[in-house]
Amino acid sequence: MLPAAARLRRSEDFRAVMRRGAKAGRRRLVVHALTTDPPDAAEAARAGFVVSKAVGNSVVRHRVTRRLRHLISARLGTLPPGSSLVIRALPPAADASSAELGSDLDASLRRLGLSGKSRQTRPPDNGSAV
Repeated sequence: MLPAAARLRRSEDFRAVMRRGAKAGRRRLVVHALTTDPPDAAEAARAGFVVSKAVGNSVVRHRVTRRLRHLISARLGTLPPGSSLVIRALPPAADASSAELGSDLDASLRRLGLSGKSRQTRPPDNGSAV
């Protein structure tokens, strides 16, 4: 279970992230991300999930949600403070393993520039051509 401070709960929050945020899609899920500018260090990263009936029946939807919740809880600490994510499951997520969902989630976070590896700072370019 995610702590209350790490969850998106209001429909306005979901709507804002999905409308104003950047998105990165994979075969099994789409990640929408919105970061505050400038980031508020006191505000923790938050996540919410959208798993529609297209994914499957109630049992399947809840299984997918539990897997995604477990995967994102391990990654919330690496996200910049003040970021909000909405992870939207697509129908192929119903048959996916946790490892497959994790690889899609990691690839989406890298594409959005939210992965710990992609956020490392590069040395400044001094203008010299090689």
